[in-house]
Amino acid sequence: MTSLASPSRIAASALRPPALARRSTSAVFVLHAAVLGSWTPHIPLVKDRIGLNEGTLGLALLGAPIGSVLAMLAVGTLIARLGSRRATLVVLVGYGLVAPLLGLAHSALALFLALLALGAFQGSLDVAMNAQAVTVEAAYVRPIMSSFHAFWSLGAFVGTGVGSLCVGLGIGLATQLALLGALVIVSAPFLARPLLRGDEAAGDHRIVLPWGNRWLLLLAGIMFAVLLCEGAAADWAALYFRDNLGTPAEIAGLGYATFALAMLLGRSMGDRWVAKYGGGRVVGVLTAVGGVALAVALLLDSPVAALLGFAVYGVGLSCTVPVCFSTAAARSGSHAGHSIAAVATAGWTGFLLGPPLVGTLAHTTSLPLALGVLPLLSIVIAFSARSVRSTPAP
Repeated sequence: MTSLASPSRIAASALRPPALARRSTSAVFVLHAAVLGSWTPHIPLVKDRIGLNEGTLGLALLGAPIGSVLAMLAVGTLIARLGSRRATLVVLVGYGLVAPLLGLAHSALALFLALLALGAFQGSLDVAMNAQAVTVEAAYVRPIMSSFHAFWSLGAFVGTGVGSLCVGLGIGLATQLALLGALVIVSAPFLARPLLRGDEAAGDHRIVLPWGNRWLLLLAGIMFAVLLCEGAAADWAALYFRDNLGTPAEIAGLGYATFALAMLLGRSMGDRWVAKYGGGRVVGVLTAVGGVALAVALLLDSPVAALLGFAVYGVGLSCTVPVCFSTAAARSGSHAGHSIAAVATAGWTGFLLGPPLVGTLAHTTSLPLALGVLPLLSIVIAFSARSVRSTPAP
């Protein structure tokens, strides 16, 4: 005999958070970072194979952030038209298709164009998956955005490990990215199926720029600063440890590895902190502490102090990006895809400009002094975060 469920049970089921959508979105974050991270260990080999010098390689590497910024200006419209679920599916498939192009590049121009294409899909997927993450977060009774970005950090760590393993085994970049691209394409329909629908915005198909809204302008400035700091730390930490602190080349990468792992730890705890203290307060306190720790480490000029400083700095920056995305979606008054695209564009512009800015300052002064820009910007972020402390819970 079939029994009918009680009204209270039906109501509880209707209010149950969409755990499967959360897991699928987390998996998309992992794939997004893993593909990008897996290519970085191959960069020295690609440089030697194509015959590039440092300057030409640097120009070619600009393709990825330029492609990301250009795509982000328009992808908000695609997400508003299709919804983040369908947009994520479309862009995820494209991401898998263009990834192998990096392994086929045999000139500086071809490498730049391949990175431009990869960056366009990578940036578009960044916005689409964060728009879906905002939709999933809205179905929960607590903040969960930091957990998605923790999975991104995990994906970057795994991807870098995969790339390093393939380099050690003599597996070429084209083969590696073809396999990873195939994995992305095959898994895309299965990952997209549980994602949430209903965040389309009929008729809201304009491009949104941050300076039309004071909240978006503030968040765009914070995103610009924090990703400038992340990009500079990623590109210059190893050189600082090797050339300024005298650590052996084989362990110079520990500086950024410590920074990245600490950021993963901070993001894994971030949702609890945001739920308890509020996003603005968490960002303000963490960035201030992280900035002071890095400044002290740069002054002490010691490898141990530098490792500790970069570790605390990683935790300090860990929650800023997820809090900014959640705040943009909640506060801007625009469709989440538009607002996230606007602040993400500013962030990736900072990521693009950070490394050359530090490099220029290091050339005219010294690398430790140039890295001193990072704690200064962190203090600016800390004070700016006070203005978004009243952000409502999702």
